[in-house]
Amino acid sequence: MTTWAGRTAAEISAAVREKRVTPREVVAEHLARIERLDGRVGAFRAVRAEAALAEADEVAARGDLAELPLAGVPVAVKDNLAVRGESTRVGSAATPDTPAAQDHVTVARLRAAGAVVVGLTHVPELCVFGTTDGMLGIARNPWDPSRSAGGSSGGSAAAVAAGMVPLALGNDGMGSLRIPAANCGLVTIKPGRGVVPTGSGSNWFGMAEHGPLATTVEDARLMLSVLAGTAPAPRSEPGTLRVAVSLRSPLAGVTVSRPYAAAARDAAGLLMRAGYQVRRADPPYPVSLATTSLIHWTAGTAADAQPLDPRLLTRRTRVHARIGRPFITAVRSGASRDKLRERLEPFFTEYDVLLTPALARRSPKAGPWHERGWLSNLLANTNYSPLTPPWNLTGWPAMAVPCGTLPSGAPCAVQLVGRPGSESQLLDLAGRLEERNPWQRTAPMD
Repeated sequence: MTTWAGRTAAEISAAVREKRVTPREVVAEHLARIERLDGRVGAFRAVRAEAALAEADEVAARGDLAELPLAGVPVAVKDNLAVRGESTRVGSAATPDTPAAQDHVTVARLRAAGAVVVGLTHVPELCVFGTTDGMLGIARNPWDPSRSAGGSSGGSAAAVAAGMVPLALGNDGMGSLRIPAANCGLVTIKPGRGVVPTGSGSNWFGMAEHGPLATTVEDARLMLSVLAGTAPAPRSEPGTLRVAVSLRSPLAGVTVSRPYAAAARDAAGLLMRAGYQVRRADPPYPVSLATTSLIHWTAGTAADAQPLDPRLLTRRTRVHARIGRPFITAVRSGASRDKLRERLEPFFTEYDVLLTPALARRSPKAGPWHERGWLSNLLANTNYSPLTPPWNLTGWPAMAVPCGTLPSGAPCAVQLVGRPGSESQLLDLAGRLEERNPWQRTAPMD
């Protein structure tokens, strides 16, 4: 008997299109895995078991089944994106438990491509922090359940890493795709501005982008093409791309731990042997970057919190929003982001791609971080994930790609950053790393 849980989206969709398996069979198997494993992982806020099976049957009856790029593929959706008929809680008791009247544009595109939404995944309240925990649940790293899956797309990443779905939808405003992907051994890409429609809802003044969480580069490329409404770009042959390798944290006072620095060196060696031009070089990060990041991070939260009852928000969220309130007007102007882009653009004239560690160290312990003070959360987030925020501020594409392992045996990862429009180029580089350093797709949960 063929087992479909743990298979890639590309494998599943091909089998469904060729009628070697039905969408219902695929979805039912993934729902059974969710029921078996999610009590240990905490990926899902809501599972749509009955609705998903009915929608799987609808996919099977479609006249264009043989043309659907995600035919019958189960997907999970981050709980800050509207799914028709389901509430969107954004990890908070302050949000209404009211069913959405229609899908978010990204969810609609996935469904149009034949995907089946099996559930909505946990996020930290208002998607603020890099640990996914709150009043509605805690998402754990399937590779090491004592550790957080990361955030804010932590539930989505945990669902894919545990093999409960082959693909999940998330978004990234300060690293919220790349952080949990790096923790959970997944491939993700935060596309550049305008590649994927933002649709309705918060996008932190243009810093947040929607993107895929997947186990392979092929699946990430496939899902990105669906979200962007384009055909998947063909892979290119190794060329004369100039790759800069930087092990330096963009934030003064935060250092990168040995395993993550070693992963970046290893990835650089793999790319060099694949024929790329690789050199050590640090981007000219401004000293003010920490302040700029904090102002934008808190202002985005302040804007999201404005229509909500503050008495129903957790203390760390209230403080974060209060700090950001005075900065909303300045952040909305975009002046500081323009200045950062102007400073970094010459570096990306000299180099095509920047390779860095994805994180500075492993994620914090899984637990109720929402019960702790704001400063404890700030320091935990900053010390383990200083390398992702600059690329939300610039609006340029960035990826997280597995590379090596931590001493605990959990996955390690690197980050690839490119200039605007380089999404396909970054995916090609990630594919070279995957070929030369293949990684285990999902955590051994069974």
